[in-house]
Amino acid sequence: MAFDFRHLGESGGQPRQLVSQRRYARDVDAALAFVHSRAELDATRIALWGTSFGASHVLAAAARHPELAAAVVQCPVFSGRAVVAKAGVRHLVRFTVPIASDLVRSALRLPRRYVPLVGRPGELAFVNQPEALEGWQSVTPPGYRFDNRITAASGLGMLFYNAAAQAGRVRCPLLICASDRENLIDPAIVTKVAGAAPKAVVVHYDADHFTIYHPPFVEQVVADQVDFLRTHLQSATP
Repeated sequence: MAFDFRHLGESGGQPRQLVSQRRYARDVDAALAFVHSRAELDATRIALWGTSFGASHVLAAAARHPELAAAVVQCPVFSGRAVVAKAGVRHLVRFTVPIASDLVRSALRLPRRYVPLVGRPGELAFVNQPEALEGWQSVTPPGYRFDNRITAASGLGMLFYNAAAQAGRVRCPLLICASDRENLIDPAIVTKVAGAAPKAVVVHYDADHFTIYHPPFVEQVVADQVDFLRTHLQSATP
């Protein structure tokens, strides 16, 4: 089952492009509750899958749901703080006025203040690492319009969101497909998560955060994930 988080994509929710880890957690829990409600599905064979920042939501959900059979993440961003902070203190200070403005607008029920989600180095965007914008564009379908903005106050939630701290509470088998040339966060965070999660397995790829979505890496990543899920989602019934 696939779904868009509220405020994003084809899901409802106003304002658009609001990033809220608390609300996203409720969306994941609602999706799991829906799957559990389907009599034709085996509730003992449920896994979560997430990529990039979605890996944080998977990790946090796996910590909340010990009944999960498995979890899979790829090119994981386990800490929103690590992404935003990588650009340095001066970059963070530039967001002070937009965030304050957006908070006031939210309190007064006015149209929200937006800032770009991703941009080129030096631009005012939450992610402005080299080649990040080109990488984002490389994974969008031809003709698709990427809504490259988020509410400015969303940055506060990202700064305080550190799913990596919950890794020790993940009890299900966890596959981490790691990009060894990761260019959005420090790869050491993956090592830390893998060491804390009791049943974590890390598979390394000589890819960066975006090339892992493209050949030749994507075929191998998918094959490794399918093998992992086949192993851990096998039916207990003969």
